[in-house]
Amino acid sequence: MRAAVCYLLLIICLPATAQIYQYTDAQGNPAYSDQPPSDTRSQAIAPTPTHAIPGPTRLPLPTPPAAARPRTVVAQPYEVLQVSGLPRDGALRANNGSFSVQVLLQPNLQGPHRLRLLLDDQPYGQPGTALELHLENIDRGEHRLAVQVLDGEHVVQQSPSTTFHLLRVHRP
Repeated sequence: MRAAVCYLLLIICLPATAQIYQYTDAQGNPAYSDQPPSDTRSQAIAPTPTHAIPGPTRLPLPTPPAAARPRTVVAQPYEVLQVSGLPRDGALRANNGSFSVQVLLQPNLQGPHRLRLLLDDQPYGQPGTALELHLENIDRGEHRLAVQVLDGEHVVQQSPSTTFHLLRVHRP
């Protein structure tokens, strides 16, 4: 069974590995084909590799059971924690859906703490220490953005949500 699946995948992938030939047509223009022309001289060329950028991964936000949540109020370790870099009127134009935001943080990020974005109340990307965070391929429309300070999996502090409207070209 496994061998049959491997052969099937190999057969499917064969057209993707076809050779490409370059030649000059009758009008003197460069032309390309997957078959070498019989009447003119052609040169086999190697295709350049394509570059793929993986899309963002939204991680589910773990919700501890009510009994496991601490009931004590802990002082906020950061006096300033907010997302900046969004327009004041709330409308952001990013035709490809990609843009960056900055995190205003005072005092500086403490040793074990990491920052994580929340896009529409869902974790966005992996936690890190960078104060400039990049979002990619976000759908147009209204969104909420906030940032969390994490200590391992524990949320130490969260900024207020900022609402913005993403304007981007819609191509059906």
